[in-house]
Amino acid sequence: MAWRSSGATNQALIENLARNGLIEDDRVKEAMLKVDRAHYAPTSPYDDSPQTIGHKATISAPHMHASACSSLLPFLTPGARVLDIGSGSGYLTAVLANLVGPTGTVIGVDHIQPLVTLAETNMRKSTEGANMLDSGQVTFIKADGRKGWKEGAPYDAIHVGAAAAEHHEELTEQLKAPGRLFVPVAEGWLQHIYVVDKKEGGAVERKKLYGVQYVPLCDPPE
Repeated sequence: MAWRSSGATNQALIENLARNGLIEDDRVKEAMLKVDRAHYAPTSPYDDSPQTIGHKATISAPHMHASACSSLLPFLTPGARVLDIGSGSGYLTAVLANLVGPTGTVIGVDHIQPLVTLAETNMRKSTEGANMLDSGQVTFIKADGRKGWKEGAPYDAIHVGAAAAEHHEELTEQLKAPGRLFVPVAEGWLQHIYVVDKKEGGAVERKKLYGVQYVPLCDPPE
C-alpha cells in the first residue's frame, strides 16, 4: 500500500498513509502532520519513497518513518530521552521531538558534518523547529553512530536509520531498562529490522520484524 500513499501536500501524504493502514496510532499521525517533509526532502517530498539528500545518504520513505515511530511508541512518552542515529536531513529527529514533547530530549547523530549542518538548517525553516533547537530539546552531533552517544545515555529509545553490519552492543548498553532499540541489521545480502528490548532487570530480547533496504551504517564516504 506504500506506493498508493503519496500526496500533493504534507497533510495529504500523512492522511493517505493513515488511510492505507501504514499509520495506525493517532499520536504518530499528529507528530508527522506537524513536520513538513518539504523542509527536509529536496525533491518529491510528499512521495512515499526514499529521497537522496547527498553524501550517499537518503531520507527514508515516510511509511518507514511511521513504522519506526510505531515500534518505539511505548517508549516515546512525554519527557523521554531519545537517540536518533543516522539523523541525515533531520526529519525523523523532528518527528520524534514532537512525540516526546518539550520536556523530552532528542539527540540526532550523523558522521558527516555537512549533514549535521543540513539537519540544523532544515529544522530552522519552521518556528517550532527553531525553538526545539534553541531550547536544547533537539541537538545534532557529529559522531560515529555505531558507538551511539554515551554522553547523553541512558536512552528510553534509540532509532538507527542505516543498516548496521552487526548488533552493536554499545547501543544496547546505552538503553535504559526498560528501553527499546529500532535498528536495521545486514545479514548477508539481506537486511532486516530488529526491535531490541532491554527489560526492567537488564535482560535483552531481540525480535526480527521484516526485510528492508537501507544505506549502510559505516565510515564517512571519502
